[in-house]
Amino acid sequence: MFGLSELALILIVVIVVVGIKKLPELTRSAGKAARIFKSEAKALKEQDSSGAPSEPGRVVPGVVEREDPPSRP
Repeated sequence: MFGLSELALILIVVIVVVGIKKLPELTRSAGKAARIFKSEAKALKEQDSSGAPSEPGRVVPGVVEREDPPSRP
């Protein structure tokens, strides 16, 4: 019987032989996705470093803001 490593090697060979025509398309789309991810990550990092709030006026349920601390009796 075949071991796990032999089955993996056979599976890889079959995928490459059958899908050889699709590989350039897949690598191209993976490159585009990586570029989009990188640009979005850079934009988020710039937004965080500028200190600007992501959504001004955003209300978080359950959080109460008080202007003055409550007085103790």
